[in-house]
Amino acid sequence: MQVTIDITEFSYLPAQADALSVPLPPVERISLTLADGRTLSALRFGTDAPRVTLLHGAGLNAHTWDTTSLSLQQPLLAIDLAGHGDSSWRTDADYTPRTLARDVAAALDAWTSQPQVVVGQSLGGLTGAALAASRPDLVAELFVVDITPGIDVSAGPAALRAFYEGPTDFATREELVVKAMSLGFGGTRPETERGVFLNTRVRADGRIEWKHHFAHLAAQALAAHDPGSAVAPSVLHETGWDDLAAVQAPLTLVRAARGFVSEQDAAELQRRVPAARVVEMDATHNVQETAPAALAALVAARVEAAASAGNGM
Repeated sequence: MQVTIDITEFSYLPAQADALSVPLPPVERISLTLADGRTLSALRFGTDAPRVTLLHGAGLNAHTWDTTSLSLQQPLLAIDLAGHGDSSWRTDADYTPRTLARDVAAALDAWTSQPQVVVGQSLGGLTGAALAASRPDLVAELFVVDITPGIDVSAGPAALRAFYEGPTDFATREELVVKAMSLGFGGTRPETERGVFLNTRVRADGRIEWKHHFAHLAAQALAAHDPGSAVAPSVLHETGWDDLAAVQAPLTLVRAARGFVSEQDAAELQRRVPAARVVEMDATHNVQETAPAALAALVAARVEAAASAGNGM
């Protein structure tokens, strides 16, 4: 059975806003040409200067934040990381956090006028840490959602391997919807259908393929994960701990009760970064999809607190 979905990327937003009983802000897609000629793409919600920047996880894209963004009701950016969504693929296939963070820094230099509340989920969380460590002037506060450098690769990431193993093209989107739901990704079926649509494209031969480069690399990269080295790091490389320890802004780990980060992982973060706080939410790994209202409320409270304190937010 084919998934019947409108072909415009913003077609879901009015109904989502109605369901949340919130106004629909102006939304547009913007792009930036980077120094090496690649394109970085993003969604901009609202017309005022962005206060919040959202960074998605591996294999996702900016639209994973749609419900959270509508719930936030803040001017914000949701960035497609390199190799995902409408952003260019890297010829060197380097999608490690420190490399991705350089693109994000260039985008924030171009698109923002004040330090951001950065919210990064999974790979986006480690990218946010690398950004905050290398460019503290760009980050007012950091939320790392359900990721630490030390997560058990035999637990949550095993589901990612199962999701991406096998072919990277399909006869119908329905195949991907069924697979995603069977492995616990996404929320309701309509939400999963929407996510699959926004993360795939139809090739000239009629086959469905992932828009993101990571799908071609994730299974192998996660299966072969080891401590690595600073010269040739993996996505979950231990240098991520150095980045987290170097973050000067307030740092919050959002741990999904049904996600990838265990209580032991969270405790390790607090041992290494004593100033960090940990907030647990009843959600799966993709917290922005399975607990968007709770996540938005947590972030909005900090944005408003910063504004009240006169920090320019």
